[in-house]
Amino acid sequence: MISALKKLFVISRPISWPNTAYPFAAAYLVTGGTFGLKFWVATLFFLIPYNLLMYGINDVFDYESDIRNPRKGGMEGAVEQKAFHPVIIWSSIIATVPFVIYLLLVGSLLTNCVLAALVFFVLAYSMAGLRFKEIPVLDSITSSIHFVGPMVYAMVLTGLQPHYVPYIVAFFLWGLASHAFGAVQDIIPDRKGGLASIATVFGARATSRLVTVFYLVSSVIVILQGWPTAVVGVAGLIYVANTLPYWNITDKTSSQANKAWRRFIWLNLFVGFVVTIVLLFWSAIL
Repeated sequence: MISALKKLFVISRPISWPNTAYPFAAAYLVTGGTFGLKFWVATLFFLIPYNLLMYGINDVFDYESDIRNPRKGGMEGAVEQKAFHPVIIWSSIIATVPFVIYLLLVGSLLTNCVLAALVFFVLAYSMAGLRFKEIPVLDSITSSIHFVGPMVYAMVLTGLQPHYVPYIVAFFLWGLASHAFGAVQDIIPDRKGGLASIATVFGARATSRLVTVFYLVSSVIVILQGWPTAVVGVAGLIYVANTLPYWNITDKTSSQANKAWRRFIWLNLFVGFVVTIVLLFWSAIL
C-alpha cells in the first residue's frame, strides 16, 4: 500500500502541483472569492487529484514511447510497468470523482461547463481515440488549457469581467510556449516512436523561436496592465532569457533544450514567488 502511494505521488508530478492549484487559488481570491469550503475543495482538487488524473492517464497511454525516452523516470515523468497501470487509472478516478461531484453540485451551469471542459481536455490529451497530444498545435493548445483553465474556472466562479481577459491571454500564451518548448527536447525520441507534435512538425528552430516570441508577448501584455502587475511581466522575461540561447537550435541538437527545460521547472517557483509578493502588495493597498 505504502509502495503504491509513493508511486502515485511521483506520477502526480508534485513539482508541478503549484502550476495548477496556484492559478486557481490566486485568481479566486483576487477576483472576490473568500476562504470558504468551495475555495478549499477546489484548491485541493487542482493541487493533487487534477494532476494525478492528468499525468497518470498520460503515463499509462504514453508507456510505449516513454520507455524509449531517456529523460523519463524522474520528476519529468514516471515510467511504471503495465501491471501497475490499472492502479493508476482507478486511483485517478477515485481521487477525482468526489471533488468533481461536489463542485458540480455547488456550481452554476456556466461553471459546471467550464469544469467539465477542463476534465475533458485532461483526458483528451492522452487517451487513445482522442490523443490531442499527437495533433500538432492542438497539443500545445490543450496543454495550455490544463494550466490556464483552473484560473478561468476561478474567474467564472466569482464573475468573469472584461478586464480579466489580458491576463487570460498572457497566461494562455505562456502555456503554449511552455508546452512547445518541452516538445523540442523530445523531437528525436518522438520521431523514432512515430509520434507527432508541434515540434516534430515545425522543427526545433522554428518552434524555439515561436516559444521565445510567445514568452515575450505574454510578458509585454502583463507589463502593459500597469502597476503593480507590471512587476510580474518583468519577472516573466526570465523565460525569454531561458529560451533565447536556443534561437538557432537544430533538430539534431534538440535534446540540448532539456537543460533549459529543467531550469524552467525551477523558474516557475521564482515567478510564483514574485506573483505572491505582488498579490500581497495589491491586497494591502486596496
